Amino acid sequence: MLGLNPKLMQNIKKAGYDQATPIQAQAIPLVLQGIDVMGLAQTGTGKTAAFGLPMAELLMEQTGKPAPKTVKALILAPTRELVNQICDNLKVYVAGTPLKVHSVVGGQSINRQIALLGRGSDILVATPGRLMDLVDRKAVFLDTAKMLVLDEADQMLDMGFIHALRKIAPLLGTPRQTMLFSATMSKQMEELAGAFLNTPKRIQVSAPGKAADKIEQCLYWVQGPAKADKLVELLGNTEGAQSIVFGRTKHGCEKLMKHLCAKGFAAVSIHGNKSQNQRDRALKAFKTGEATVMVATDVAARGIDIPDVKYVYNYELPEVPENYVHRIGRTARAGADGQAVAFVSGQEIGYLRAIQKVMKFTIPVAGGTEPMEEDPPKRGGGGGRRGGGGKPRAHKGGGYHRAKTAAGGKPGNGGKPRRRRKPAA
Repeated sequence: MLGLNPKLMQNIKKAGYDQATPIQAQAIPLVLQGIDVMGLAQTGTGKTAAFGLPMAELLMEQTGKPAPKTVKALILAPTRELVNQICDNLKVYVAGTPLKVHSVVGGQSINRQIALLGRGSDILVATPGRLMDLVDRKAVFLDTAKMLVLDEADQMLDMGFIHALRKIAPLLGTPRQTMLFSATMSKQMEELAGAFLNTPKRIQVSAPGKAADKIEQCLYWVQGPAKADKLVELLGNTEGAQSIVFGRTKHGCEKLMKHLCAKGFAAVSIHGNKSQNQRDRALKAFKTGEATVMVATDVAARGIDIPDVKYVYNYELPEVPENYVHRIGRTARAGADGQAVAFVSGQEIGYLRAIQKVMKFTIPVAGGTEPMEEDPPKRGGGGGRRGGGGKPRAHKGGGYHRAKTAAGGKPGNGGKPRRRRKPAA
């Protein structure tokens, strides 16, 4: 009914696609008409096919191979994992066609990527930072790219890619068709859409902040030190089920993963401190079932599509309420059922209140006693470089600042001269 090329239809049928999702049914006809699209949809609704299939269709109608170092269509995504996932999906869609799909991300050999781009690309999927590195090296030219997709655009803004996006936009060809997909629509997102899109059609298949209907949610009141024990208990009750556990910090996720391994669980972790190869190996182990628990930070797991994930555990609630929706969207993919469990301490009650306000939904309590509300932990507190309470930091060159008091003392000791030790008796 959507009028796609028979070869594309054959490929997606092999991949198990039999019915268009709402965002696919709305976006594909608009993209085929050359209209700019702004798509608002929760994660797991099939956005990659919504832009990937019509993009492939339009490129197949063109004649001629891409020239060396050039690109016909560009897709930008915030994380390496999402770029790799989009690229893998597109290669399934265009199998057996002349279209060449390439990807470039940080953490991998840039020389190998330069050689790859030298052959020319019909579709290039990239993270903004690595793409700018390659543009600066004149390894790729974007003036032939007449199609642009910004996927998970809200996350790109959260990660500070706005400056890279502003540099990339003028380098692209014109006239250009642009598609922007996001799970949320903030004021800054509206400004981004206004700068990149030309009279776009807006598609919204679910209200921002709304979780998938088939996700069963609950929470446990658990104070911080008891969270690890509660997680071990719940994972033990569902042993063998694919589960993602979300934490707030890279160090905390790594420590929790090691704790779960010590308790006998097949666990892996992905976060920003891991190299690309380590993240790829962890993700592969989780996808194949070799590992059944993956501990992750928000950024590392954004956009990951693993259909068999049954449980999502919010070991720590996110500070940004919309990130809760993205987290639990890792389960109940493509119409399946899933469960999302949150552990809430007294310090996280404010975060919970913000999440429930955004979702317009009160998460039912499954256990525990509601604690007294406490102030959330301060970032950088405890005497480090930020957050106060710590000692002044010495300069690398040795010693403190050169400025001393008239009495010859160091800054911070009230100007008193240093007290000398008494000689040993």
